[in-house]
Parts: sequence; C-alpha cells; structure tokens
Amino acid sequence: MPKKKSDKLCVLVTGVGAPGTRGTLYALKKNPDRTQLRLIGIDGNPDALGKIWVEKFYKVPFPEQMGYLKRLLEICRKESVDVVLPQTTREIAFLSKHRDEFRSRNMGICVSGSKAIETANNKFLILKVFQKLKLPHPRFHLAKSKEELERAISDLGYPKVPVVVKPPISNGMRGYRELRERNSWDAKRFLREKPSNVDISLKGLIAILSRGGAWPELLVSEYLPGQEYSVDAFVGKNASVAIPRLRKSIVNGISFESVSERREDLIDYTLKIAKEIGLEYAFGFQFKLDEERVPNILECNPRIQGTMVASVFSGFNVIWFAVREALGRPPTISFSQQEILSARFARYWGGVGFEGGRPIDEI
Repeated sequence: MPKKKSDKLCVLVTGVGAPGTRGTLYALKKNPDRTQLRLIGIDGNPDALGKIWVEKFYKVPFPEQMGYLKRLLEICRKESVDVVLPQTTREIAFLSKHRDEFRSRNMGICVSGSKAIETANNKFLILKVFQKLKLPHPRFHLAKSKEELERAISDLGYPKVPVVVKPPISNGMRGYRELRERNSWDAKRFLREKPSNVDISLKGLIAILSRGGAWPELLVSEYLPGQEYSVDAFVGKNASVAIPRLRKSIVNGISFESVSERREDLIDYTLKIAKEIGLEYAFGFQFKLDEERVPNILECNPRIQGTMVASVFSGFNVIWFAVREALGRPPTISFSQQEILSARFARYWGGVGFEGGRPIDEI
C-alpha cells in the first residue's frame, strides 16, 4: 500500500447518491472518539449528490458490471483507504463475497459474511428464521404462480381483509402492494390525502403480472394494521446494541420523522435474530404492530439504514461503532448501564444549486 496521504483515518463510503448519505457522513464526522477523518465517496452515478460532501469522489461501475471490484480496489490503494463502508443493498450483496480481498490488503470492510447477507436480504428467509425461533411474525406464503397467489391470499382471509404482496428480494418499497378488493377512498379522504399508490385489487395485480415475462416469485403475507418501527443495530466482538425507533412519518419507504423508544421486545428480537444468522457491524430491522400491538417482523436491512444517523442523537453512534469494529478496534459498551435517549429525529427537504456542474450553495 502506498504511503499514507495524511494522518487522518481514511474512510471510503460507497453509494454516496443514496438518500441517507448526508446522515452517514454526519455520524462519521461526529464520532465520539473525535477521530479526524478523510472521507472518500464513490457511486455509479457521476452526478451523485454526495460527491460535494466528501474530500474526493470517484465514479465507478455498478456492482453488477464488470470491473467494479477492480476499480474499487484501485481507488482504495490510491487513497490509502483504511476502511470501506458500503451503503447500498446491491453493493453489500456483492462485497460480502469479497471481504478477504480487502482484509488481505490491511483494510477493514463493514459488511457481514455472504451467507448472512443472503438470508437478511430475502424477506421470505427472514420470516422463516423468525418462524423457527418462534418470534412474532405475520402469516405468510411464497407464491410462484397465479394459482399459488390466489390460494395464498384466500388462506390469509382476502377479500374480507387486506393482504400484502411484495417480492422477497427488493428494497425501497419496490414491488410492494396492499391487496384490497374494495377501494377505501371516499370524498373526504380523496381531498385530504395524497395517493399512496400501494392499494390494488387482485384483478389489477394479476393484469400487471400477466403482461409479458415470467411470473414473478411473490411473498404474500398478513396485513398488519399498527404502527411501524425501525431498529438500528450494531453487533461486534465486545458489544451489541439495538435502538428501536417509532416511524411516525414515512415517505416512499424513508423515515421523515421518528422517535427513539426503549422497547425491550424489539431489542431482544433484533439481537436474537442477528446472532442466529450471523449479522455483524451496523444493520437494521423493520417491524410493524399487529392488532394486539405485538411487533411483527417485516424485513431486514443488513446495511446502513437511511435514517440510521438518528442513533447519534439517541446516544449510540452505531455507524461509527461499525467502523471501529472493522478497523480491529472493537468498542466496549455496557448497554445495560446506559439508557436510550428518547430523541426525535425529523428530515426536511433541502437542496443544492449548481452551475456548470459546480455547487453554488445549499439550503
């Protein structure tokens, strides 16, 4: 590895076009150790907005394309990177299979092993693990044909009750729909609310899925009517932390307002499942309450979550803990001796003005 460019710790953050990038960089800069950092960003999009908040930016191939790993390793060597912090689902699926490529070059990388990532990224497999451990989960089926879909939704009580359908592997609400035979919109709701675009009838869904191509594999599950929670978590050699957040406002799958809560059930479920499948570093889970207000698992995000910066304000900077773990400096935290701060976190719409590709100012 070439001579270090500075005495600062060099962290390479991938996918800096992701919505949560500003929060990730904030968590790194506000680390409790007050470690000085040099931040490098990469993305497949040359106009990724995060490029303006890092010291250096590189455009790279997408992880599905030839040359992604080679280019990433070249950048790491050139910039004397100490640790790689992946942000996107598509990158962690690839990089989990190549951890040794970085470790053999004396670099840390904040990603779990490939088996853990494969399980965590699959909503059906996560439900199977919760089922195995006898932890709360919605009733579910995996449907691979039109006939299996119809049988599954009938078993779950449709059309008397709504049913959820989604691909087992997806993110950002892609492919998510709530089956409702009767439209629940009335004049008041029509005038007051923005359309969510998730309600659909069985006839409408089948019409879409029948338009060319192979019939997709779908996870069909019970609809949960209650509030939704996200849990920011860290698991390392010396410590494990889980911080539940009530998601009070959600826009396109992203939390715009959340409040940290010390819910022992969510902490327990998160750390049990993480141990079972072998998750490490920083990751998250999402839960939703059923009619009895019991939290049921929805899915896992085995990566930095979009609003994970909220953990900083709750008293536990899980993003920084992951970096320390990857560097071989595992943090020691006595979680039972510290309380989660009941911190409210709110996003807002900002913006950046450009001229000729150069930022002028931001709001």
